[in-house]
Amino acid sequence: MANQFVVQLPNVPGALADLSEHLAAAGVDLRAIGGGGIGEMGHVIFKTADDDTTRSILERGGYEFIEGESLLVEVDDQPGGMARVARRLADAGVNIYGHLFIGRWGDQAQFSFVVSDVGAARKALEGLSSIHAG
Repeated sequence: MANQFVVQLPNVPGALADLSEHLAAAGVDLRAIGGGGIGEMGHVIFKTADDDTTRSILERGGYEFIEGESLLVEVDDQPGGMARVARRLADAGVNIYGHLFIGRWGDQAQFSFVVSDVGAARKALEGLSSIHAG
């Protein structure tokens, strides 16, 4: 349950409902979710309590998706926190496939990323914040 899924969806009424119903019917609990859409395509990014079942549902449903290790990053909760993370990743050539805002605790904000290269991302973010798999 440490992976994060980025799933492409048609940007039409019911696309998220259909996927959510398939997950619910299999007893999969969503732990975090976000997404959006512009034009004809949208996406949803989420974490669940059951990676194996989630993957199976997505594969059987013919969904286009990316699955990756969830990289949790804590930054100072102030303007520019996300900008510093995104710039360091970009400068290291690491693509962000998706991210979720997890929450705020005290003066820290926590984000969860799925990226093209977890090792390079960890190296790029050294000294910036608290980083760990989640």
